[in-house]
Amino acid sequence: QVQLVESGGGSAQAGGSLRLSCAASGVTRCNYDWTWYRQAAGKEREFVSRVDSGGFSNYAVSVKGRFTISRDNAKATVYLQMDNLNSEDTAMYYCQIVVGPCAYDEALKLDFWGRGIEVTVSS
Repeated sequence: QVQLVESGGGSAQAGGSLRLSCAASGVTRCNYDWTWYRQAAGKEREFVSRVDSGGFSNYAVSVKGRFTISRDNAKATVYLQMDNLNSEDTAMYYCQIVVGPCAYDEALKLDFWGRGIEVTVSS
């Protein structure tokens, strides 16, 4: 069973920085893609950034140039470095991992979600 543990986040001033982390267990011998989403109060969940198993990354227009996604495969962890924050970045942030294929099951494709971590940016 895959489990995700998120950390980081909290409060920052506008223009400041925060770093989110999301660590997975149970993904040994599998390919997996990471995605960060966020959901602000009263709004729908939206895509933030993604990095695939090959290291290719992409970003939402609203965060491009300010946020950086990275992954450490040895630790099965994804990071989201958030710089030059503004109040519109205030939201719950969720990591998602899409696992598969795996060495023991090439047809496997499952997704798992973190519980969410709060980011508050004050101006």
